[in-house]
Parts: sequence; structure tokens; C-alpha cells
Amino acid sequence: MEYVEIARAESERGELVLRERRAEGAPTSLELRANGVFVMDTVETSTERALATAALALVDEPRAVVVGGLGLGFTMHEVLADSRVEKCAVVEIEVALVGWMGDGTVPHGPALLADERVLVVVADIAVALAEARPATYDLVLLDVDNGPGYLVHEANAALYQPPFLAAARDALRPGGALVVWSADEAPELERAVSEVFGDVEARPLEVLLQDRDERYWLYVARVRSPA
Repeated sequence: MEYVEIARAESERGELVLRERRAEGAPTSLELRANGVFVMDTVETSTERALATAALALVDEPRAVVVGGLGLGFTMHEVLADSRVEKCAVVEIEVALVGWMGDGTVPHGPALLADERVLVVVADIAVALAEARPATYDLVLLDVDNGPGYLVHEANAALYQPPFLAAARDALRPGGALVVWSADEAPELERAVSEVFGDVEARPLEVLLQDRDERYWLYVARVRSPA
């Protein structure tokens, strides 16, 4: 197997690298790494798609959705596949990654970003939601890390704490939902979400990952509709 670097960028958070993975008899794939740590690739996208599908099923009318984390676009792709979605705001802190998606360095990127429902915001998701108008979204998907136990950057720990969760709650319309993805059970996150929303549901999600059955977790909280 051969790896060929096709793009690299530096920011205050460190190094971001996009590389091609080439193997005889297999399609060429892309792999994204942050500070040398594997983030995601284009071979196995089941988890990103499962997050979006499960989240969209929670809300009757997910007209406006915000996704925290662009990645290689697969969570966003699944959101856009739902005809009920009228607006999908994707908040990504790494400007280079947005550029790679937009200029074709990631080949499927331009078509995704060309969807008129998409709004890409280059910002910290914490700042973006804190500045959002109240009751703007029907669904907030947090797909920045693999949960609080697997942070891409240490600063992301704040995304699983009450101040950020309160900003997410305030950005949601009545009946809307926050969905946080985690690779493992996260009791501290569960407590923090419950503290802010008054209730939380930890949902196991079974995903077939390269012929293996894996269990992930969704932490779901809803904004109650007026009685």
C-alpha cells in the first residue's frame, strides 16, 4: 500500500494532512489526518452516515440543520439526502479543509458544496452557536470528534461542557434536538447534557464497520415544545 500526500496546511491547532491511499486492485481513497492522528477516510463512511440518518429520524420537520464539523463531507451528504432539509449550515474551523472541498482537491467536494441548501461557516462551532439567533435550527449534529474521549484537539473538550451545550439549546427551535456522537459511553457528557436540557437519552447505535459489528453512542436531547 502506498500513501501520497496531496495537501498539507498549518494552523494554530497544528498540522492538517490529506493523502491518497493507493493499493493494487483497490480504488484510490483519501485519508485525513490532524497532527498525525487519523481522523477519517473515504473508504469507511458508515459512522458519519449513521449519525445523520439517526439524527434526522428524531425530528418531524428538520428544515434547518447545523452540522459541527465538515470532515470529508459524508455527514453533510446524508443530511442533504433528506428532502425535508431546506438549509444545512456546516461549521468547520479549518479553512484549509473547506478550501480542499471547494477546489476539487477532495473530488466529491465541489458537487456537495454546490447544493443551494448548503452554507459553510468557517468558525469554531462554539462561537458560531453562541452567535446564532435564538431558535434558528431544528437539529444540531456535533460531529467534531469521536466524542469527549477521543478529541481531535484538546480545546474541543469545551464542546462537551454545559456552556456550549446551553448555546446549542438556545439555537434550537421548540421540538428541535441536539445529537452528539461518541465512540464510547460518556457518562460525564450524559450528566452535562441532562443538566442543560433537563433530560438526555443515550442511544446505542450498531454500525457494520468493515464487516465488524461496532457499537457507538448518540447522546440526544430535545427542546420541549410549549404545552
